[in-house]
Amino acid sequence: MIVGSVPMLFGAPRAQAIALGSSDTPYVLVYAWSATGFGTKFANPATLPTSGATGVAFTSNGDAIATSHGAAPRVSAYPWSTGGFGTKFANPATLATDNGYSVAFTANMNAIAVGFGTTTPCIHVYDWSTSGFGTKFANPATPPTSSGNGVAFTSNGDAIGVAHSDTPFVSVYPWSTSGFGTKFANPATLPTSDGMCIAFTENRDALAVGYFGTPFIAAYPWSTGGFGTKFSNPATLPGLTAGRGVAFTSNGDALAVAHSDTPFVSVYPWSISGFGTKFANPATLPASTGRGVAFTAKRDAIAISHNDTPFIAAYPWSTGGFGTKFANPATLATNAGFSVAFT
Repeated sequence: MIVGSVPMLFGAPRAQAIALGSSDTPYVLVYAWSATGFGTKFANPATLPTSGATGVAFTSNGDAIATSHGAAPRVSAYPWSTGGFGTKFANPATLATDNGYSVAFTANMNAIAVGFGTTTPCIHVYDWSTSGFGTKFANPATPPTSSGNGVAFTSNGDAIGVAHSDTPFVSVYPWSTSGFGTKFANPATLPTSDGMCIAFTENRDALAVGYFGTPFIAAYPWSTGGFGTKFSNPATLPGLTAGRGVAFTSNGDALAVAHSDTPFVSVYPWSISGFGTKFANPATLPASTGRGVAFTAKRDAIAISHNDTPFIAAYPWSTGGFGTKFANPATLATNAGFSVAFT
């Protein structure tokens, strides 16, 4: 339930912070980030999210951070700066009516989406500005069929995708300043079980959906006409169970999947032909079930949020794959890592 690669519409964001959404208080932890790894944890926000941060996202210029969470108001957003959290933005006027599961901003920072539980429409999108939440857009005419477990916008904001429970497990809509357009036709070959996460490539020529059933990841060509024919499955599948987080590098040369079984993260070369041969596993694996995954915009690091201590694992990344795991942050989360994002 995590955001994919950071859009580059406004140039390379400052890769100066990494956020971890956690199941226990303070629910969101943010650390300084540099080429040497984790720095000092920023002070907690004065007003914490009300429960576990199932999703976390920064705006593309790093001036705000948002988390989705289970308890009302289902989403919390804060100004963000090099000094850390600002005063929490006022809640949206129209709240999600069930557990919040995912969150994403458009690259031009004029909208924010929140995927939530089984109550229709399972997705809310709001106007966004430097003042915070604006008016909620009208619901899509054909809403996702159940829990909005993952949400993502294309880098130019012309489409929004939702990974969700219940068939067809993924729904994508045209998006504009007027809101949702008519839902694109379903892909010819559907994911085989509950969609958990979704990401588009930066150049908008592919999308990937992680889900519960084998092969745990489905990738499709994407265009303004919608889904193309599903790419062949990777030769080496992710683990043996659910694909819970997915991310492309910012230049689209790799695709990462966080999943439930060892090695807990799988990364593949990616091209217009689809999956390449899986990269070697990191020498030091994440400690347990991978729930979220993210690359830096510069493609020089990858991070995975996971269930057991230290709850987050980060590695140097290059075209050769994983480097030696960075040292753990000095201040750890106290329970499961649900989601992860870099500025």
